[in-house]
Amino acid sequence: MRPRITALACVLLLVLGGCASLSRRDLNRAQALAAAAQSTSIDCAAADACAQASPLRALGDAAISQSRGSDTIDYVQIIEQGQDALLARINLIRSARSSIDLQTYIFSEDDAGYLVLNELMGAARRGVSVRLLIDQMNAPPDLPLLASLASTDANFQIRLYNPTFKRAHTSPLQYAASIVCCFRRFNQRMHTKLLIVDGRVGITGGRNIQNDYYDWDPVLDFRDRDVLLAGPATRDMQRVFNAFWSYKRAVPVARLKDVARILLNNNGPPPLPPLAGQNRSERVIEMSALASDQAEVARRLVDTAVPVARAEFIGDGPGKQDAVSALPGAGITNDLRMLIETARHTVVMQTPYLVLSKGARQMFQRMHERSDPPTVVVSSNSLASTDAFPAYALSYKYKRRYLRELGFELYEMKPQPLDTPIDLEATGAPMTRDDDAQANPGNAGGSAILAGSGRSRRDQDRSRDQQANAVDSEDSERAHGDTAGPPGSGRIRLQAATESGRARPHRRGIRLLPLTETGLRISLHSKSIVIDGEIGIVGSHNFDPRSDHYNTEGAVIVHNREIAKRIQQAVLLDASPQNSWLIARRPPSLVSGINASISRVFEELPLFDFWPFRYATSYQLKPGCSPIPPEDPRFDDCWIPVGDFPGVEISFKAFATRVLTAFGAGLAPIL
Repeated sequence: MRPRITALACVLLLVLGGCASLSRRDLNRAQALAAAAQSTSIDCAAADACAQASPLRALGDAAISQSRGSDTIDYVQIIEQGQDALLARINLIRSARSSIDLQTYIFSEDDAGYLVLNELMGAARRGVSVRLLIDQMNAPPDLPLLASLASTDANFQIRLYNPTFKRAHTSPLQYAASIVCCFRRFNQRMHTKLLIVDGRVGITGGRNIQNDYYDWDPVLDFRDRDVLLAGPATRDMQRVFNAFWSYKRAVPVARLKDVARILLNNNGPPPLPPLAGQNRSERVIEMSALASDQAEVARRLVDTAVPVARAEFIGDGPGKQDAVSALPGAGITNDLRMLIETARHTVVMQTPYLVLSKGARQMFQRMHERSDPPTVVVSSNSLASTDAFPAYALSYKYKRRYLRELGFELYEMKPQPLDTPIDLEATGAPMTRDDDAQANPGNAGGSAILAGSGRSRRDQDRSRDQQANAVDSEDSERAHGDTAGPPGSGRIRLQAATESGRARPHRRGIRLLPLTETGLRISLHSKSIVIDGEIGIVGSHNFDPRSDHYNTEGAVIVHNREIAKRIQQAVLLDASPQNSWLIARRPPSLVSGINASISRVFEELPLFDFWPFRYATSYQLKPGCSPIPPEDPRFDDCWIPVGDFPGVEISFKAFATRVLTAFGAGLAPIL
């Protein structure tokens, strides 16, 4: 044992030693070099920074003017489709007159990242103050790019949150060392997502800055949800962002040791190749043009916005992770639980990772034990749709508990749902006609993704010539690795994202499981709650132990029936038979009672959960039937069991899932 400890200590010393080679004086000099290289010229002399007119920005102006003291009005829009979510962000960035603050967990080097970053830089050049805050774990790994961003424009600032060993990029060896030496701090991540423009319009929810959150990935796209808030309630968004920005763990990139070394070695930012043409993919060009079409922006995002008298943003402060909150009253987990416990009739919840913390489990158990308990409907991922296999494994372990002790009505998303707000054309995924899947939504596989039956928001009257000249998806991904001119001129260079059908190692860290049906995979990522059809909640909180204890989160709470109805209808559509499998007790047998009792015993053990007979399984609705609940005597007439892991190849995955539930229950708090 002692030689192993010695060897581990040596590895740690090497890693830590390599990270500690720059002094404070070196870091100060690197930061000064970056500041000296920043452009101070402004492209616009107008008082409004040549901001583009925007119907979204106009919502914020209208709400502010209509609010009087405590009698406030906020306009709220729920954004279901990824293309609309990206459109809203680009349009709002262009509308900024004084400030843009963007806070995100992931900022990827792909088309979405390329577009957003260049729009931010364009705003900075016309005189808008731009602040970009990214969690270090998922920041762009291109160090020369970060050095260039730190040196480009005096109006553009970029910081990384909670950097490991005070570096922008964490190597696999450093990753391992951080787990050994300082696990708790390393595991505390900034999961909050905010975009705030001029302190009066904001967007928050589940989406990061990455292709698959905006229907731009041909392999996997996220079914997600954002909320746009325009009016006085955005002041709380601004307050939360400011607290993070000024917090000690938000470090300017020029002061990160690996970026600083590049600045020092080059005596300033590194030179970048000259701009060689536009080299932008067709979809980037189309989205850029669409964001200037004010009529289309209004049609998609403004015309159906709802004025509400009571909307609020709540957010964790960065001090949550140090047990001392930087914001009075911050800590949204308790706020959400208190609100959920007020439910009298229904709770409709959507979460991608159904791994409940002890506190959440106790709350739902108390609610279920009432004399007249509310109905709790939960929409989550299946093993086939999830991008986080370990989290699903823990959810699988506790299905008996969810159904019997907590009373959940549980639905798990199919990887290829028949009716979901994903713009299939935008994904670039190949599609073929599958009339049988469309005619029979009860099919277990569900292959309408291949059939192209989802909604498309692109103009249907686009000419054949334009279609013929469209950039092929694969060529598009290769092409958008643009180059940019020196800092302050031209566009920023971004590398192409990996689109090889496997998980990106910097984000998911595991390979996706193979499906029984080929084609685009949809993974649920939205986090929402509707209480009694009257209160709607959209945010970044996954309602799991990570969100409770390790990650910082944010959410918008809207006390309005129309907004609550929209969210609830969207979640229930996701949970419908054409889009999800129902999770229910296995068909009764002679040993059902014994099986349930033994399963419960193993369920309580953190290890050795190897009981092979599980309490629950997945069900598919038979064609021609209407959904009926599991307690109905006719249940077996309309529902057919399709196995514990429908939609995925039965091979190593079943064994691996069982192993993880047997030996990985102790990981629940960090999954």
